[in-house]
Amino acid sequence: MNQHHSVKIRNRKILWGIWAILGGAGLLLGAAPLTSAYQEPVEVRQVGISRVGEHTLLTVILTKPAAPLISQKETAGVPQMILDFPQARPGKLPTQQFGDDLLVKRVVTQVSPSGRGVQIVLEMAPNRPYTWWRQSRPLKGGQTAFILGFKAEGPPSPAQMLPSPPSEPSLEIEERQPEPAPEPPWKPGPVGPGPRGGFAELQHLVPQAAPLWQFLEREGWTVAEAKDYDRPGKRFSRAFTLINPRYPEAVVNVAHLPANTPGTPNINVIDLAFERLHTDTARKYRELQKMNFAQIKRDYEDIGDFFDDALKPLRVKLRKECQDLALRWSAMVQEFLRHAAPQEPRAAEEVLNRIKAKVNPRFEGVQYTISERPLLFLNLVDFLYIRCYYLGNSLGGEHA
Repeated sequence: MNQHHSVKIRNRKILWGIWAILGGAGLLLGAAPLTSAYQEPVEVRQVGISRVGEHTLLTVILTKPAAPLISQKETAGVPQMILDFPQARPGKLPTQQFGDDLLVKRVVTQVSPSGRGVQIVLEMAPNRPYTWWRQSRPLKGGQTAFILGFKAEGPPSPAQMLPSPPSEPSLEIEERQPEPAPEPPWKPGPVGPGPRGGFAELQHLVPQAAPLWQFLEREGWTVAEAKDYDRPGKRFSRAFTLINPRYPEAVVNVAHLPANTPGTPNINVIDLAFERLHTDTARKYRELQKMNFAQIKRDYEDIGDFFDDALKPLRVKLRKECQDLALRWSAMVQEFLRHAAPQEPRAAEEVLNRIKAKVNPRFEGVQYTISERPLLFLNLVDFLYIRCYYLGNSLGGEHA
């Protein structure tokens, strides 16, 4: 028995020695693959904003399930919805995306103020009430889609902050109370009538884009429609639609958004968009966009199925069709960019290379920031468009 007991003690010492060696190796070489895989933080792979029927949807693609901390605050008069993924790391994400021009004005993706994690800030339209809901849905390959949905509730009215909703994913619409009304918008003083209609008015409103207006007029683009907007959020605004018979499926959209406080610049947005695409894919996609939430719930088990089974396959096809069209008209696209951003000589080449890239069926679309001065985006989600932002005053120096 004593001999057997001494053998057992000796064997234990050998085992402890082996564990000590393995532990030392682990310290030198790092954690074992199994341990590191188990502790691998969640990664935010994709952030996108879209409009489906009556709903605005923020979709966040994660490598594994994770629930964000949701909070709300107001900064400089702008209401914000903030999503924090404190333990997540960012993938290749756009720092800024522009919203749906109805409820969400802008989406900013950044490192959390603590220095760790990913924070997504939605700048909401002031003075616009809405309801919202959220849902998490598993995807193929172990990924997860976190969806935050918004729906406008009635006409614009004063709104106030709402506490965070319960953490459990749900399809239930959660009530949102009105936010405090902002100060009345500042109306500019009279500066004399400017030209109305045509390129003369565009030149007057957005002189920063003078080379672009000259190019478009020379190439046969004409102003097919000019509208006034006088409603909260777009007061005293002007919008234009330019068409060209040589490019029947393309359109240039222009929005002039005057400043509503002294000392701030006007915002001018110019799009070259392929939104007039007339294919079976485009027609079916537009029909799905018109579906309301009740119709979606009637035809699909949940909104995740609606995304996976209906929207996503069409988006992949739509992106390919828009790419083919843009490549067919590549000379026009490149000239548009050269005149829209003459100080960015590589912008035209970069956009064309992005358009030529093979469509990945896993991701139905992406958005790229091409330049910052002027702010220039290439959007490959839904209908392809190139968007350029010009900040500044109109001719005559007014903050219209």
